[in-house]
Amino acid sequence: MSHLYFESVHPFEDGNGRLGRALAEKSLAQNIGQPSLTALAFTIERERKAFYDQLEHHQKTLDVTPWLIWFAETVLKAQQVTLERVGFFISKTHFYDWHRDRFNSRQSKVIARLFKTGPDGFKGGLSADNYIAITGTSRATATRDLQDLVEKGDLTRTGELRYTRYWLKLDQDGV
Repeated sequence: MSHLYFESVHPFEDGNGRLGRALAEKSLAQNIGQPSLTALAFTIERERKAFYDQLEHHQKTLDVTPWLIWFAETVLKAQQVTLERVGFFISKTHFYDWHRDRFNSRQSKVIARLFKTGPDGFKGGLSADNYIAITGTSRATATRDLQDLVEKGDLTRTGELRYTRYWLKLDQDGV
């Protein structure tokens, strides 16, 4: 409720959204009696349009029950996002433990960039053109490096020719 009321009052010229999300996370933490480990602000930000649609709709009525239901569902989504992100970071650690010192400098740079994009990875996967843009290498070298990463089991390959895409190979156990 605090989040809905804060956003409805909108007391500041700038920063209301960030402060409102922080207030919501603080309120959740106080209500459970410990810090909450949820990606609530991240999840709300990712679903920004739906959030503003809900906010606008529920600011016009005194019935806050639908808002509470929507917000509770968002909190549950945030918990799932948190679990996925924690799992991703554990997988990243396992990946580097397992594959340490197996990459040349170009491959290391691309692997680090793939991990930096987060659990969702590059939209549509890593292409040879992405590899070239990240490393500044030639197409032939990019092709060799990518094939080497596939053969070592570091990346999986989908598609053919210009539709070929590469994905980090992260097993359920993170290796």
